[in-house]
Amino acid sequence: ADPRWREAMRERGISDLNSVAIVAWTAGYFALPDTDRGRIVRALSYYSGADRNLDAHPVEGVVAEVNLTTGKIIDFVDIDRNAPVSRENFALDPESNRPWRAAPAPLAITQPKPGFEIEDGEVLWQKWRFRYALGPREGVVLYQVGYDDNGRTRPILYRGSVSEMVVPYGDPTAAWFFRNSFDAGELGLGASASPLHPGVDCPANCSVFDAVIADASGAPHLIPGAVALYERDGGFAWKHGDQARRARDLVLSYVATVGNYDYGFDWIFHQDGALEMRVALTGIMAVKGVASGHEDPYNHMVAKNIAAPHHQHFFTFRLDMDVDGAGANHVVELNSAAAPSGSANPYGGAFVMNETPLRTEHEAARKLNLTSSRRWVVENLSVKNALGHPTAYALLPGENAEPFAAADSWVRKRAGFINNHLWVTPYDPAEMYAGGDYPNQSRGGDGLVKWTAANRSVDNQDVVLWYTMGITHNPRPEDWPVMPVHSAGFQLVPWGFFSRNPAMDLPPDTNGGSGGPLRLVR
Repeated sequence: ADPRWREAMRERGISDLNSVAIVAWTAGYFALPDTDRGRIVRALSYYSGADRNLDAHPVEGVVAEVNLTTGKIIDFVDIDRNAPVSRENFALDPESNRPWRAAPAPLAITQPKPGFEIEDGEVLWQKWRFRYALGPREGVVLYQVGYDDNGRTRPILYRGSVSEMVVPYGDPTAAWFFRNSFDAGELGLGASASPLHPGVDCPANCSVFDAVIADASGAPHLIPGAVALYERDGGFAWKHGDQARRARDLVLSYVATVGNYDYGFDWIFHQDGALEMRVALTGIMAVKGVASGHEDPYNHMVAKNIAAPHHQHFFTFRLDMDVDGAGANHVVELNSAAAPSGSANPYGGAFVMNETPLRTEHEAARKLNLTSSRRWVVENLSVKNALGHPTAYALLPGENAEPFAAADSWVRKRAGFINNHLWVTPYDPAEMYAGGDYPNQSRGGDGLVKWTAANRSVDNQDVVLWYTMGITHNPRPEDWPVMPVHSAGFQLVPWGFFSRNPAMDLPPDTNGGSGGPLRLVR
C-alpha cells in the first residue's frame, strides 16, 4: 500500500490495515492536472472492524485519486485528521436492533392466481397491454404501452425508461466535491438490480422474474428475481354517496442498489387509464466523520461524530409518446392564472387555463411553475375525441426541485439535462441518454444540451418527452442508520383520450364489496 495511505490510517488509530475496505467512486471531471487521460477513480477508505455496515464507518478525509490505466496515484488527499472513525454498532440485521416492537396483527395477501396474463412476452391486464425488459444501463424499460378501448388497442407510450441520473453533493471540501455520480450512465441501474423476495421487497402475492443482462465484458449475467409484477389494492377508484368502486393497481417493480443508496422503481398501471411512475429512495446516506462540536452549513449531524452532506437526486425519464399513433403528436403547455378583476370577474374568484403550443425544441425547454400549476399535454392532431378535440395524454409532475449547484459548475456542465424539468425532441433512435452516451469523465455539452441546440421542430410529429425530477435531501437523524423510504414520481393521465371516465365499467363486487347502500357499524 502507498506509504501516505498507511500513515493516514495510523494517524487515525487504525493499525490493522485488513480492517479497512476500499471503495472506488467515479471521478467526474474538473479540469485538474493529470486527469485528461486514462480511467480515473477516487478511492475512499471505510473501517470494517465495527460491523458489516461499511457506509457507517468512513475514514474521513482520505482520498486517493488513481489512474487505473497507469496504475498510479495522481493525487492524495489527507485532511480532517481530527475526525474520529466511528466504532459504534450501526448494523442493520434484526439481532442488532433489539428490542423489537410488538408485531402488528397478521395481514394476509393472497390470490388464487395472478390477475395478469403474459402472452409471447406481452403483459395483459385490465385493458392494458405492454412489454418490458431489464437492461444493464436504464433498468426496466417499458415498450409498446396501449389500452384496449371498445375492442381496439390504442397506443400511448412506445418506450419509457430512466435515461439518466445524477446525485450532486453539496459539500465543497477536498474529500467530497467530486461526488456527483451518474448512477445510470456510469454505474448502471439494471446492472445494480437486487433480487426481490415476496413478502419483503414486494407483496406476498407478487410474481418475480429472473433477468439476464450483459455484464461489463459482454457475458450473460443472471439476476434471479430481478423484476416483480403484482396486483395491489388501489383504494377507491371513484365514489359518490352510496356508489363506489374499489380500484386495483398493477405494479411493475425493481430495485437498484447503487453503492449506498437503494432505488425502487415502480411503473403503476391504473384502471382509469393513468400510468404512474414512483421512485422509492432508501438505503444508507453517504456520511462523513466529524469531530465533536463540528457544525457547518454543508452538512447535518445525524449521529455522534457523523454528519451527512446535503445533496440532491435527479432522475431524467425518456418518454417516447405515441398518443393514438406516432405521426401527429403535438405538445401544449397548460398554465392557470387569475382572471383580471372587473365586470367579468366582479367577485375576484375567476381563473382561467391558458394553452400554449410548444413548436420547437427551444420553446419546449421548460421549468415547472407552481404559481400556474404548470403541466404538459401531448395531443394527436389527427385524431379527435367525442367532443371534437384532439385526443391527448398529460404529464402531471409531482415533487421536484431546482439544482443548487452553480450554473457554470462542472456537474451542471456534465449534467445539462437537469437545467430544465421538461425537454421535447423529435424521435431519433440514436438519442437515448440525456447526459450523452459516455458520461464517465465527460466534459459536458453532450446529450440533450447538444441535440436541442439545433432547435428542431417538435410540432405535429413523433415526439419524445424528457422529464427531469429532482429531490432535495436535507438529512435528519431519523434518516440514520438507514433511510425510511421517501417516494416521489409523476403521472401520465388521459386528457380527452377517452369519452368519459374509463373506470365506470368496474364491477360492483370486486373483493366482496357490494357497492350498494352503506351499512353503519355501531
